[in-house]
Amino acid sequence: MLGFISARQVGLDDPLRLRRAESTQRVLSLELNKDRDVERIHGSGVNTLDIEPIEGRYMLSGGSDGVIVLYDLENLSRKPSYTCKAICTVNHPDVHRFSVETVQWYPHDTGMFTSSSFNKTLKIWDTNTLQPADVFNFEATVYSHHMSPVATKHCLIAVGTKSPKVQLCDLKSGSCSHILQGHRQEVLAVAWSPRYEYILATASADSGVKLWDVRRASGCLLSLDQHNGEKSKASSEAANTAHNGRVNGLCFTSDGLHLLTTGTDDRMRLWNSSTGENTLVNYGKVCNESRKGLQFTISRGCSPEFVFVPYDSTIAIYTVYSGELITVLKGHYSTVDCCVFQPNFQELYSGGRDCNILAWVPALREPVPDDDTEKQCLNPAYEDAWSGSDDEG
Repeated sequence: MLGFISARQVGLDDPLRLRRAESTQRVLSLELNKDRDVERIHGSGVNTLDIEPIEGRYMLSGGSDGVIVLYDLENLSRKPSYTCKAICTVNHPDVHRFSVETVQWYPHDTGMFTSSSFNKTLKIWDTNTLQPADVFNFEATVYSHHMSPVATKHCLIAVGTKSPKVQLCDLKSGSCSHILQGHRQEVLAVAWSPRYEYILATASADSGVKLWDVRRASGCLLSLDQHNGEKSKASSEAANTAHNGRVNGLCFTSDGLHLLTTGTDDRMRLWNSSTGENTLVNYGKVCNESRKGLQFTISRGCSPEFVFVPYDSTIAIYTVYSGELITVLKGHYSTVDCCVFQPNFQELYSGGRDCNILAWVPALREPVPDDDTEKQCLNPAYEDAWSGSDDEG
């Protein structure tokens, strides 16, 4: 580390390499922190978490009890041991009568957030008043929704419901602008590309994953095929399957070049989001019995990047591009349904059916005596972060 710092000071090295190396080492040392708790509010399982991207300070949670909680993650006490307090709890009649499945901050401002529920609604909230600014009603149960993190030319929210049709709701007009048709069963997960504002990925119980350009009215761009068969025309793309079970999780890598999917066939697959090619990375068995959406997350700013996946009552950490299982985080007493990564401090928060939200933070490093330096062994995944051949451009 001292070598990285001195090389950066004299201009021999890109500062990004130091940042990547430190971020990677911190992720590799994630552990359940005995000095940090998240206040327990939910009376039943925690389904969804989201940390706002502006400051990385405020976190939303949504539970099976229909309650939404807003937490402040900052340590205001300045003491080593502290509890992340709930700033407010939204549980009045204006909230959702049934399980809250997805919460998301407005990507450009903490003054607004969204929530969707099994009560067939998507609600837009004013953070300051904690009152709904708008409500979208649907004819079917809502499983998932997502706003684009990079959109500047549209304000569309993609919504996946028990209907096979993907709904696009326009915040500007307050109505559903159009519908994407192509799936044959309920849509369990939706995700906008972080690279192209008009590209949307959707996952369904029909074993299919589709990529859409929402400006096109003629159908999807790609229907992902786990067997990498010959490129299908639109007429036969319905036969393509991404998994051999329900596909209930989607997550783009931070650069938007790849897409990770999870299914109830206990598999996770990595796809080239431009070509739709299955990269055939083998993650082994990734246990997944969820009947609804599964929220997993990917690191940002590491080398290599890592994916954090709920696995029964644990969270499995894999390298994204090689599929190596790095470690398993154990702490929950019941099934984990969601996790979210905080890239500023390389922290992970997870929610489970035990009603708990756990904070996983990098372990403090003990000073190493000079004569023991040679005895240290690097985690194989970490060696990539120190390689001089990395293209950090």
